[in-house]
Amino acid sequence: MLATERTLSRDITPVVERAVPGVEVLAVELLSPSRFCVYVDHAGGVDHALCARVTDVLSSYRTDYTIDVSSPGLDRPLRRPQHFRAAIGHPVQIKTSEQIAGKNRFRGTVVAATDRSTRIAVGEKELDIPYEQIVRGNLIDEG
Repeated sequence: MLATERTLSRDITPVVERAVPGVEVLAVELLSPSRFCVYVDHAGGVDHALCARVTDVLSSYRTDYTIDVSSPGLDRPLRRPQHFRAAIGHPVQIKTSEQIAGKNRFRGTVVAATDRSTRIAVGEKELDIPYEQIVRGNLIDEG
């Protein structure tokens, strides 16, 4: 499913961002083999009308998928280097496709983000996590 999710994300992101000015696709998550969710953000906010516009742009996918479009919410998805740069100093949870230091699920604070990886502080340790290994990354709502 990860390969399908990454393909959907790679294909959907530029189409939506070109078709709906000001929209940023934060993540595309495959919820089941026949359903995906597109998380979007917009400086003017995300409302029902914006979600409907994005859904309309993706109408060609409706033959194979049920499509959900959502605002990022409090547990904002993090996938790209710029997402992790904006999250420096904030707590996150990350799931990886491969084990790093014997684990594939992490909770920690983002301390750095390069073009290839993010660095998080997990307890007393700091770990570099390459973006290509991140399956899910989200801010942790502290509120």
